[in-house]
Amino acid sequence: MESTINPRIRWEKCITALYFITISLLVLLLSVSTSSATIWAEPPRPNVIFILADDLGIGNVGCYGSDHFKTPHVDALAASGIRFTRAFTVPLCGPSRALIMSGRYAFRTGATNQDACRVLPTKELRLARVFKSAGYATSAIGKWGQLPGSPSDVGFDDYLRFKGSGVYWNDNPDKIIQYSINGADRKLGKDEYMPDVMHEHAERFIRQHQKKPFFLYYSLSHVHGIIQPTPDSIPGSTDLFADNIAYMDKLVGKLMSVLESTNLRDKTLIVFMGDNGTAIGPNPRSTIGGRNVSGWKGSMQEGGGLVPLIASWPGTTPTGIVSNHLIDSSDFLPTFASLTGTRLSTEITLDGHSFASELTGIPGESRRWIFNQLARMWYVRNENYKLNQKGELFDMKDAPFSEVLIDQGSESHEAVDARRELENVLATLNPEGGILDQGDGTGRHANRGKANADKE
Repeated sequence: MESTINPRIRWEKCITALYFITISLLVLLLSVSTSSATIWAEPPRPNVIFILADDLGIGNVGCYGSDHFKTPHVDALAASGIRFTRAFTVPLCGPSRALIMSGRYAFRTGATNQDACRVLPTKELRLARVFKSAGYATSAIGKWGQLPGSPSDVGFDDYLRFKGSGVYWNDNPDKIIQYSINGADRKLGKDEYMPDVMHEHAERFIRQHQKKPFFLYYSLSHVHGIIQPTPDSIPGSTDLFADNIAYMDKLVGKLMSVLESTNLRDKTLIVFMGDNGTAIGPNPRSTIGGRNVSGWKGSMQEGGGLVPLIASWPGTTPTGIVSNHLIDSSDFLPTFASLTGTRLSTEITLDGHSFASELTGIPGESRRWIFNQLARMWYVRNENYKLNQKGELFDMKDAPFSEVLIDQGSESHEAVDARRELENVLATLNPEGGILDQGDGTGRHANRGKANADKE
């Protein structure tokens, strides 16, 4: 029986069907292409190693222009990533670590002095929990005694911790050095060097967790006093401080070698930072271009809180960049949360500003200001000016070498505008309305005076 359908109608139906099939295929291809582009454009979650050097200021690091100290491995790290020139933290180790771990300024947490940091509520130390909630393995290695509890109380799966600062050799028979690995107490052997013990633990952790994302918080002994010979020091060395900087740099190089040998280097973001400025003893030699940095550890001058900060993630961070963007230590928490895809609580005030975009090569806006506090001393600083709790305004155009006090009655339009801007910032933050320091005013111990200025 012959079909009664008009051949022309049959042909039109075929054309229509082909049209819709073609459109459907194009939509499918576009969807796949867009999805692939999205996957390609967004970097995967990196492993993160946060190296916190002790009492290391910018005048102790080669790539920052140090006149007397060589740091080839740290310099290579900077060449492979970003070197920040305006990174600030609190000028003492305990409050500095509390700010890094909490993302909150001291007047909110109470971390205004060394003693206060030891009794902080452990809920304030949330950095490791950011990584834990994103499925990371977490480890804390090194100095912890200036923070409360144990690393395992605040989100670290693994830890090696010691108390005090500047722990190197077990060379005092009256004071055997002890440390703890995951709750098990150990004694440092007679011929053991604590920085090497720490490195070996870090290497084991990396190798054990190379198939899943990990976060390693690596708090070094170097270069906190009392300065002692290193395993590489020649007998009778007359520059033990330089020896210690060199050994610290060597350990950074060894860590990079571990990452290379495990094929993890391109998957790992390295952040290298000083916990505060150079201690007062070695400060005179810590010059840059023949000039001393203004201030040192424990002071509220520039050199107290301005620290080396380097970030390197090969293939993701731009290479060989020097950034003058303002950074303060509250910024690490939101930055790492952004990189790991972790949502932060909106129920508490977090002070940090993420700079994750800069780490991934996307231009971003710099902070307009940073805030720094120790005890009942504080300041807010923008690109060119600093205003402290006394209402003193400083011209910082020659920082880090000098800071010039501006007369209260100055009619300079630039200075007047800067004062107004920074006063508004302090009024908004309102540190006087927060938790006030109850120590001796130095930011150190409530029951110790300024005579112990360089022992923490």
